[in-house]
Amino acid sequence: MKMHESKSGRIVFARLSEDEDLLEAITLRAKRAKITAGFFILIGALKKAKLGFYHEQEYKPIEISEPVEVVSCIGNISVKKEEPIVHAHISVSNEKGEVFGGHLLPGCVVSVNAEFVLVEATDLRLQRMPDEKTKLRLWDM
Repeated sequence: MKMHESKSGRIVFARLSEDEDLLEAITLRAKRAKITAGFFILIGALKKAKLGFYHEQEYKPIEISEPVEVVSCIGNISVKKEEPIVHAHISVSNEKGEVFGGHLLPGCVVSVNAEFVLVEATDLRLQRMPDEKTKLRLWDM
């Protein structure tokens, strides 16, 4: 088992605006804050959602083309070639209370609002590198 320890640094609070792509917006805020390692939580509402289910070395998309509430979105920030990389999972619910969850993919469009809290890990740079077995970019520890 590999692990690193760090202390928490800055805590960044951001409100995401209507029509922003959720994944792009989180990535942009991490880039502006110069975060190289950290984690975040997010709640809000989406006009539509695109989630992924990882199977046989690829993400199978789950598209929801109706308004949904973000029940929970949690993820981490690391870097790939000096750029922030967001890895997140999201759960959303429709007006009937049915919940869908999976990997956060591009295509989740913010509705009225999304509230985002990012916690920086200090003295740590998490780099993502290709993994032969999974074909994913995993933390290089």
